[in-house]
Amino acid sequence: MTIAATAPMLSERFLRRARLASGLIMLTFLTLHLANHSLNLISLSAAEEGRRWFLFIWRNPVGTVIFYGAAITHVMLVMRSLYMRRTLHMPLGEALQIILGLLIPVLIIEHVVGTRIRYEISNYYDSYETVIRGFWITSPFNGIKQTVALIVIWCHGCIGIHFWLRYRQWYQRAAPVLLTVAILLPVLALLGFANTGRTIANMSPASGYGEYPSSGYQGHKNYNSTRYSSPAERTEVKEDEFLIKFGLYGAFAGGLALVLVLRVYRRWRERASQIEIRYADGQSVRVPLGFSVLEASRLGGIPHYAVCGGKGRCSTCRIQVLEGAETLPPAEPIEQATLTRIGADHGVRLACQLHPTSSISVVPLLVPSLESIVPAGSQQTSPGREREIAILFCDIRSFTMLTEARLPYDIVFLLNRYFAVVGQAVERSGGRLDKFIGDGAMALFGLNGSAADACSNALKAATIIVKEIERLNDELAGELSIPLRVAIGIHTGPAIVGAMGYGAVKSLTAIGDTVNVASRLETVAKEFDVTLVVSEPAIMLAGSDTAGLEVREVAIRGRALPLRVYIVPQESSVRFV
Repeated sequence: MTIAATAPMLSERFLRRARLASGLIMLTFLTLHLANHSLNLISLSAAEEGRRWFLFIWRNPVGTVIFYGAAITHVMLVMRSLYMRRTLHMPLGEALQIILGLLIPVLIIEHVVGTRIRYEISNYYDSYETVIRGFWITSPFNGIKQTVALIVIWCHGCIGIHFWLRYRQWYQRAAPVLLTVAILLPVLALLGFANTGRTIANMSPASGYGEYPSSGYQGHKNYNSTRYSSPAERTEVKEDEFLIKFGLYGAFAGGLALVLVLRVYRRWRERASQIEIRYADGQSVRVPLGFSVLEASRLGGIPHYAVCGGKGRCSTCRIQVLEGAETLPPAEPIEQATLTRIGADHGVRLACQLHPTSSISVVPLLVPSLESIVPAGSQQTSPGREREIAILFCDIRSFTMLTEARLPYDIVFLLNRYFAVVGQAVERSGGRLDKFIGDGAMALFGLNGSAADACSNALKAATIIVKEIERLNDELAGELSIPLRVAIGIHTGPAIVGAMGYGAVKSLTAIGDTVNVASRLETVAKEFDVTLVVSEPAIMLAGSDTAGLEVREVAIRGRALPLRVYIVPQESSVRFV
């Protein structure tokens, strides 16, 4: 029996993107706000000038709708995600992000009501002078509370950015700079706040409220004190603010309570409809109907890889269903796209996306080794990521003949000169030297750019290698029994790129069919006795001139259809520069 899944009005992918987009909008607001605070280190007048531009962006109808719409959307989607989680067992980083996020409304509502909402209902002038005076002198407790709020909100946003970018190849290089900014910006903002607070506190009584002769800033000393026409109006505004604060706190508390009640109700209903997830090693976990297999593993403390955190973006949590496959719901679009991409066999599903409707038996396909067993719910730090890249393989032809009767140290010298040629050519062309294997080399292109640029750069590197090998031959003419000749193969396509290996020998590399094809093309170059063989997809993406080049179809092991390639003799390689 097959159970059809009901299509939701909004897909999970759309909701995740909406949550990310709303979070980025709020983080942009906060970044500009903290930068504005930092200007207090220069002077209060500089901060007020920055505030004028800040309000120009956000305190207008469009900016207001964008920011507060993002805030409401983000809170609602977070509430939904809390309800959708079948278990609260999760990695520490995710738990910390959620806890900090739930603290934000509690810490920030009073500030929002005391500035923006007060401005809307009474035309209150919430200048830095007025707000910092309130935090530093009138109510230091609120100042401390606001400082904690700033740190909590900033940390929550930074954790979110880290989770979003941590698997991007460029992120590892940019991380130190981003961390520096993440630390400096709130520190400078708080120092600016403290600087202006001390300035206000040290004012002489004779200078009057809001006057700063030393800084050249003249405050608005009478504006807020005279904006009410009568004490009754002031009282009315205060009552309105109280009701708004009460409503906002109540709405947030009510939303959390509703989520809790719905979770309890769901748990109560599901007690009578539990299913069993059985694992190949004999362990089993009983969970309510609706749990995913990954959530069952986490609940039962069973180690289970989930590199992307259980969001369907990778396939590391995949399982083979041993029993009960006929009762499972079909894969949703997110899961099906991933399964199709990896060419999954029948019966393979993603544990994070599969919600069984009856008891099943499964076996995780990626199991942590005994030496590196990971806690349930843990995540790898450097997983692979699929990218469209170009791969170059280069090898010395007739290497055995070339090194006959040569001393080992002479061979090492020759290889090091050859490796230097290849390495410098790859780096000059924007590629990354992956590894040397004997007298062969493998290089990756396109780790941080488009596939078209990757192919163009790989062809450029091949041309430079050919030229530099000719120069090396001239330099070592008296030392070599036969000239150095190389065979190069280039192909493009999807590959899994990530840090692989063990311990100190872990490094960035690529695996997949594209790598195998590129290696095969280097062998084809030797078979055809030419310098370079390039696959048709690679040369077409590069947009290179193919006039006069021979086209062949070559068989690739594991592929049903032959691959069209271009045969490039040494004298024709210069066209790719």
